[in-house]
Amino acid sequence: MGTEGVLVGGRYRLDQPIGRGRAGIVWLAHDTLLNRTVAAKRMFVPAGADPAVAEQEGRAATRVQHNCVITVYDVVRDGQDPWLLMEYVPSRSMADFLGEHGTLTPEQAAFLGIQLASALSAAHRNGIMHRGLEPGTVLLADDGGVKVTDFGITGPGPNPAFRAPEVAKGGRADAAADAFSLGATLYQAVEGVPPYGETGEWPLRQPQRAGQLTGALMKLLREDPFTRPNLADSMTAFRAITQGRQTAFIPPTAPAMPTIPVARPMAPRPQPLQAPVGTKAPMITMSPQRVRALILTVLAVLCAAAIGIGITQLLFL
Repeated sequence: MGTEGVLVGGRYRLDQPIGRGRAGIVWLAHDTLLNRTVAAKRMFVPAGADPAVAEQEGRAATRVQHNCVITVYDVVRDGQDPWLLMEYVPSRSMADFLGEHGTLTPEQAAFLGIQLASALSAAHRNGIMHRGLEPGTVLLADDGGVKVTDFGITGPGPNPAFRAPEVAKGGRADAAADAFSLGATLYQAVEGVPPYGETGEWPLRQPQRAGQLTGALMKLLREDPFTRPNLADSMTAFRAITQGRQTAFIPPTAPAMPTIPVARPMAPRPQPLQAPVGTKAPMITMSPQRVRALILTVLAVLCAAAIGIGITQLLFL
């Protein structure tokens, strides 16, 4: 556990706690090497798990560079504990903001959705899934910006209220699962409650305050991951709402389903024509022209034979 004044990894001095999430305390810290303020958090390592796995996840998160993502600067070991050193942004979590100020309007939630979807897309392009997007991992900066934190970082498990149904059943957390978590987060922002209840197991509650955002949210919250829209189409829908266009929703896209090749029947081999048993073979018919030519040929042959016979008789008489 961290203590004020302690140097983590021999370099980062912990100054004071500035927040607490489901994965632990976030500290305001000072990088004594680069002389800058950073945020520090001891990574959550499940009992019996290898700390090296969490450290590897933290290093992978450094690849995500986006203006709506908290940048991970460094990952260090302090004893057996891996620590994340991150960009410090004066902010508060979206969960705290909603608890204090209530819900957002559909237009505000749509604007927020554009930024969150853009951040998720940047991570997905680097092969990193968030696996735990919820109001507690969305930071609303004091300067008006939006930052997403904890990309791909092992935690105590995703909040069940924002977890995709397929993940709850033991499936893999992929881009479609992140899209569901995005929809559930925005639903909470406008409705004040999670779409499937706090445990994620209740029947879907129909939106009552989402207004023109309803269509986009309901598509993201579909139980079948193959029928959810991708993030690019969701951003198009969100932009339409922020621009006052309520009918510009793009139909949901889905991964192309594999096609099963259909075996084509082989053309039958031509068989010799044979008359059925017990029947006469059909007569071959010819055109009148061929008949006439055949008769003339026969007559010519007979004439030649007759002339030859006549000449032979004259010679021997």
